[in-house]
Amino acid sequence: MLAELKGLNEECGLFGVWGHENAAQITYYGLHSLQHRGQEGTGIVVTDGEKLKVAKGEGLVTEIFNAKVIEELPGTSAVGHVRYATAGGGGYENVQPLLFRSQSKGLALAHNGNLVNAIPLKHQLEAQGSIFQTSSDTEVLAHLIKRSGFPQLKDQVKNALTMLKGAYAFLIMTETEMMVALDPNGLRPLSLGMLGDAYVVASETCAFDIVGAEFIRDVLPGELLIINNEGIQSEMFTISSNVTMCAMEYVYFSRPDSNINGINVHTARKNLGKQLALEAPIEADVVTGVPDSSISAAIGYAEESGIPYELGLIKNRYVGRTFIQPSQSLREQGVKMKLSPVRGVVEGKRVIMVDDSIVRGTTSRRIVAMLKEAGATEVHVVISSPAIKNPCFYGIDTSSREELIAADKTVEEIREIIGADSLTFLTVEGLMTAIGSKVEGETQGHCLACFTGKYPTEIYPQEQVSAKC
Repeated sequence: MLAELKGLNEECGLFGVWGHENAAQITYYGLHSLQHRGQEGTGIVVTDGEKLKVAKGEGLVTEIFNAKVIEELPGTSAVGHVRYATAGGGGYENVQPLLFRSQSKGLALAHNGNLVNAIPLKHQLEAQGSIFQTSSDTEVLAHLIKRSGFPQLKDQVKNALTMLKGAYAFLIMTETEMMVALDPNGLRPLSLGMLGDAYVVASETCAFDIVGAEFIRDVLPGELLIINNEGIQSEMFTISSNVTMCAMEYVYFSRPDSNINGINVHTARKNLGKQLALEAPIEADVVTGVPDSSISAAIGYAEESGIPYELGLIKNRYVGRTFIQPSQSLREQGVKMKLSPVRGVVEGKRVIMVDDSIVRGTTSRRIVAMLKEAGATEVHVVISSPAIKNPCFYGIDTSSREELIAADKTVEEIREIIGADSLTFLTVEGLMTAIGSKVEGETQGHCLACFTGKYPTEIYPQEQVSAKC
């Protein structure tokens, strides 16, 4: 669905390469393929083996980097980042990778996720003399690393990681090595690949396809990879006992051409749609999906139900970011700028509209209204995920119950608000059946907290949740 309109955003995408003569250029292409994970800021840090150099800014990858900027980033290794910021987390100083310099060596940090204990750790570190330069929770790790008493960086990083709680995938780079870390629950996707003799790491495997890299394996929960000119080393900084990949990666966040834990995202979404058709059989004339993340589920629903799939909604590809702050009346037209109904497809038809989620309900209401204005006689809304009733503290921009329409309203009440003829959410059991992920032959656990309220980690008071990423 239209994330920028409905308020369901994930904050970051990571890409790193070690041992390639065109490291900055490769990272640029990798970040471009991950742009859907963050559109507010991007950066690249490179190393030539002796010094670190950074280029970053607020905006899209193509807005910040051009041929001249890339040429000014010489080096054989790089880490990059695309970012979505929550309230209070914007600004150039928070754009990653963050770069820290000391008398011994530099340190670049890029982070995907959210540390739920960042504020308590900041209070503790400030009491010990630390001074923070950003409002990002990522900076906490840098201070913890520098305050560790271990002589080797590897042990400093492992010790610091054990103090963190929440969701995190980290890329850490000095002049002479790159480290890769994933939280003990594996809440965020992170994969390792090879590009010739170079190692590459990315939040999604679609980035490997873009740069021509070969997927090797997923980074394990609780794993620390150390990559340098001598090769790669794997160590566990903690033992994972509760693997819980975010289920919304399959439903919404990841690109359909990515694979997560061996499962293709497009295939998973088609299965979600098929399961939805089994749970919510509806008499209708046409099935359509809300571009882009709901198309796969809509195709699955159509295949299972036997009702033809049609392009009932078209996304306007040429609506970019704008710096104009519209009035409330103009803001109401936002969906019409992004989507257009195809009258020839929906006029006089009973339409099943497949979407991936409902957060506030505002966008769903506008899309239903557009379809009916275009002549649809009925609009039945089916959602390929359970109702989002609980806030996420792991890096998704739904950090309070007040933002969620399903937190205090029944399905019937939501149906009336959005103006649909019927409304159905996929069940939690149906979601698990459709995804069916596996890790090393064992069933993969999932974080379902936004649906069930059962969080896989300790949760701190909401006011203590820091600006993420």
